[in-house]
Amino acid sequence: MTASLRTLLVGDDPRQQLRVSQTLLALVVYVVFAGVQHVEVLLGMIDERASWALTAWNLSGGLVFYALVRSGWSRRLARDRALTVPQSLWAMVGIAWSYGITGPARGAVMLIMLLVVLFSMFTLDARQSRLIVGAGIALLGGTMAWKAATDPANYDPRVEALHFGFAAIVLSACALLSIRIGRLRESLQRQKTELAAALQRIQALATQDPLTGLPNRRAAIERLTGELDQRRRPPPQVAVALIDLDHFKRVNDRLGHAAGDEVLRRFAETSRAVLREGDVLARWGGEEFLLILPGAEGQQALEVLGRMRERLAQAPLDDLEAGLVVRFSAGVAVCDDHRTLDRSIEAADRAMYAAKTGGRDRALRAEDCATLGA
Repeated sequence: MTASLRTLLVGDDPRQQLRVSQTLLALVVYVVFAGVQHVEVLLGMIDERASWALTAWNLSGGLVFYALVRSGWSRRLARDRALTVPQSLWAMVGIAWSYGITGPARGAVMLIMLLVVLFSMFTLDARQSRLIVGAGIALLGGTMAWKAATDPANYDPRVEALHFGFAAIVLSACALLSIRIGRLRESLQRQKTELAAALQRIQALATQDPLTGLPNRRAAIERLTGELDQRRRPPPQVAVALIDLDHFKRVNDRLGHAAGDEVLRRFAETSRAVLREGDVLARWGGEEFLLILPGAEGQQALEVLGRMRERLAQAPLDDLEAGLVVRFSAGVAVCDDHRTLDRSIEAADRAMYAAKTGGRDRALRAEDCATLGA
């Protein structure tokens, strides 16, 4: 099958292709069944008018279901988007109908019911499997009883009783197998969901600081590296700032570590509110933070730090201690490419310590820092 023909028949949406291909396969089975049934007409085993009526039932249903799935209409449904249940019930009616008109070869028709159950067992849940098998047994049993009562010469009641017992046993066994497969599928789906959730938690633990909710050091480096990969055209620079909270040890010693943790959380929450979309504030370690400003220059980074300082001054921590305000010292450097990444962070670190030794509560650019050459 060429790619264009495949796209025409089943579409190009991978999530929908399996549903469409299964419905198309069912339609192909109907066509093959109609051919075999016509041979029986030629052999004088089936009435021609009855055969055409059954063929119309099968093919019309197959075409309608294929159209509903191929067009995407079935995707509106919350469940059973492949229309497996209505397709199976439609097929069960056709099979019982076929049993009633086939005559001597009718025993083979019961095997097709097994095909319907096998066809659907990988998509149905336990309730749906019982519905399909129960409908099949009821339809087949009703047809057998009707034919045995109205045409006992061709449908010997004893033979029909044996046929029914055989069909009921086999279909019931298939139903149990289908239910077990359905439960196994549900269990696998639960495990898949749990594994996905566990993976998300692991990824969060690997890249997120649990206290502040900020990216951690590893995530910050990955983000900074990614920004440098993307910025191969001017302006290539990424401004980085290392921030250290002033006198944080005093907060821990005087108010306790729980208060210190709250200060870190408040700093992260308040600072993020003044950042642009795309800017990243990460926890570097302890009371140190790394600020990543893509496309920014040193002076622009100082302006961002100034806004952070103003916002923090307006957010006193009176609930922890009267008059407590978060202040910080920061050093700024500009990173041009991967070769200068480590040197830029080191330069920002030296500038930050220069800011702390110069009186704290300030930010310095690396190029303006007297200790840069140290």
